[in-house]
Amino acid sequence: MAKTTFAEEIYLRALTGKVIGEQMVSEYAKVAFVSPKNIICCAISAAAEAAYLIRTGARAAHFIADPDNLDHMAQEIQRFLPEAVVLMFGGETPIEETKRLFLNTLKAFARAGLEADLVVHVRIFAAGGLQEAVKDPEILNFLSRNDLYVYTADLDQGLFLYNSLHIERDGSFHLHRIAEFPVTLEHAELLNRSLRNKTLKWVDL
Repeated sequence: MAKTTFAEEIYLRALTGKVIGEQMVSEYAKVAFVSPKNIICCAISAAAEAAYLIRTGARAAHFIADPDNLDHMAQEIQRFLPEAVVLMFGGETPIEETKRLFLNTLKAFARAGLEADLVVHVRIFAAGGLQEAVKDPEILNFLSRNDLYVYTADLDQGLFLYNSLHIERDGSFHLHRIAEFPVTLEHAELLNRSLRNKTLKWVDL
C-alpha cells in the first residue's frame, strides 16, 4: 500500500489530537498548546485544543514558537498561567531545525520562570530532541522543577501510551507508563502507514 497522502496526514493529526485533548490532558483546568508555525503541528494542536475544550469546557490557548520571538511567547504563556503546556513539535519542518527550535523554546521557558506540567509530543521525543536539550544545564535545571510527561505509541497493539518522565541529574531518562489509550482500527492503520509504511495484519482492509 502507498504511503499516506497529505490529506491523510492532516486527518491522522485530527485523530491523534482528539486522543490528546479528550483523554490525556482533560484533567487540567487550563492548558497552553505550543507549536511551530507549520501546517502539521498546527493541525494536531488545533484538534487537541478543540477536543479539550469540548470535553472540559475549560480554558486553552495556542502559542506559536517563532524562533525570532521566543522570549515574548514564553512571557505570554507565563501570564496565561496554564496548569499544563503541550509541546507539539514535529511536522514537516526538517527535524534538526525542529530540534533547535524545541531546545530554544525550553530555554525561553526557563528564562521566563515558567511553572507548569510539560507534555511532550512523541515525534520530538523519538527524534532525540529532549535528549539533546537536557545537555544544556539551564534546561536540565528548568525541567527538574516541573513535572514532565511524554506520549508514545505501541503501533503493533494500536495504543497510545501516556508516560511520566523522570530526568536524572546526568540527563538520563526513566519512563513510567501511567495510562494507555486504545485507538480505532482506522487510526492504527494510518499511524502504521505514516510512520512505518506498513499495514496491520489484524486490520481487515
